[in-house]
Amino acid sequence: MTTSISFDHVGLVVDDLEKVASFFTGLGFTRDDLGTSSGSWVDRIVGLPGTVEQLVLISGTDGSGHIELTKFTSPASDGEPRDLPANAYGLRHIAYRVVDVNAKVARARELGYELVGEVADYRDLFRLAYVRGPEGLILELTEDLNAPHPTE
Repeated sequence: MTTSISFDHVGLVVDDLEKVASFFTGLGFTRDDLGTSSGSWVDRIVGLPGTVEQLVLISGTDGSGHIELTKFTSPASDGEPRDLPANAYGLRHIAYRVVDVNAKVARARELGYELVGEVADYRDLFRLAYVRGPEGLILELTEDLNAPHPTE
């Protein structure tokens, strides 16, 4: 028996939904507001009674790499967002391929975001940068140095 498995999305719980969504859209990602979700079916899925959540779907411009941003308005969270080091347990970062890492880093800085480390090339293959977004999120930007660049 053959089964198919394909990636659908990663979900991130955030405190400031608009700020996190604006981080991504400011860097050129697309946004789809999915609205509010509540009811017994959500309570059963997430294991929290009285769940009310707002959802935004962030995607690459090619429609890939979905990130589901979730803001729980009920029940309240016990923790607060914080900047964790790159070696903390859990989800470390989300990576996207871009055409020009330097341009995306410049745009991130214009938006008020900084790098975790610095822009660095891995051999002559990839240019990489970790951008620290809101609420401790780390976004890896990866540029294939051997890919043909589109002409304008």
